[in-house]
Amino acid sequence: MNKKLLPLSVTAIAAALALAGCANGSGTGSSGTSMPGMDHGGTSSSAPSTGAPDSATDHNAADVAFAQMMIPHHAQAVDMSDMMLRKQDIPAEVAALATKIRAAQDPEIDLMTGWLQSWNEPTQMPSGHSSHSMGGMVGDEDLKKLDAAQGREAARLFLQQMIAHHEGAIVMAKTENTAGKNMDAVKLSKDIVSAQEAEIQEMRKLLAAL
Repeated sequence: MNKKLLPLSVTAIAAALALAGCANGSGTGSSGTSMPGMDHGGTSSSAPSTGAPDSATDHNAADVAFAQMMIPHHAQAVDMSDMMLRKQDIPAEVAALATKIRAAQDPEIDLMTGWLQSWNEPTQMPSGHSSHSMGGMVGDEDLKKLDAAQGREAARLFLQQMIAHHEGAIVMAKTENTAGKNMDAVKLSKDIVSAQEAEIQEMRKLLAAL
């Protein structure tokens, strides 16, 4: 999946989400600047979700910003993983990691996109933000290097770039954890922190062994 969207800087993200939490903390989030959260298919009830929470008003602008930023962030991770899986002579452990990242993040892109659409929120962030200013996003030149590399060199670049990429996602997820309103969005933010911190440790071990 190649979803091209425009992200924000980590500093701008933190400020925007903090302000959003203040602005929406006392209301029900019924304005167009608010949005419900994102769970791995769950809603605020125990019933399985079809992609939208029970109440389309149970969100704030921090939840909206979190989804709008995490979609392109995830999309790049999926693109990088796909790039690795098309290569030859990649260490099996690195290929397995790329497969795991794609399997986890691709469905979350669809989930968050569906939520934004159901909440009548834009799936893209406001214009004027550089796609490479978001924390952890890999620049065009580094992506070209990754695309051109093969074998162990490609594995090394992938691990280095994905570690930084995960670190950027964790910053955004932790901000949502404190500023978000919707329980599903906050839960997903915690899941992202837990999963990606573990993957960072795995990637560091793999990198040391190359």
